[in-house]
Amino acid sequence: MKATEGRIGRVFVLRLEDGDMVPESIEKFALDNGIEVGHATLLGGIKKGNIVVGPRNMAELPPVKMTYPIDDAYEIVASGLIAPDEKMKPVLHIHGALGRSEKSICGCLREGVETWLVGEAIIYEIIGADAIRILDDKSGFVLLNVYNKIPE
Repeated sequence: MKATEGRIGRVFVLRLEDGDMVPESIEKFALDNGIEVGHATLLGGIKKGNIVVGPRNMAELPPVKMTYPIDDAYEIVASGLIAPDEKMKPVLHIHGALGRSEKSICGCLREGVETWLVGEAIIYEIIGADAIRILDDKSGFVLLNVYNKIPE
């Protein structure tokens, strides 16, 4: 395990409106407001898009993803980490639990989902954490890299 230490900076409360895309709208907010590293939580509704629900075969690298289409209104609660890519653009890695009637599903929102009516998000800026997302050749994923900066 690798870790980096930071401290809470600014805290933002966002209202996403009908049609706003996640993670795109949160990443744009982070870029516009100079947030390099942060934690985001989201709750509300989504209505369409695709979520990644796992690899088809975990022994296969790079993995072939499985996606689940969202084509109706679902309730959502999600949590994710904002960290810059190699070009210092904020990237939000966010997973969520979605529900509709008696059906629930969990997955990664990286493919993009559209807000239904309203989404409420909180972003906690983390100052001083040394983190960056870098492409991992073996997995094909853009992975979080942190640099040990924990006092001993």
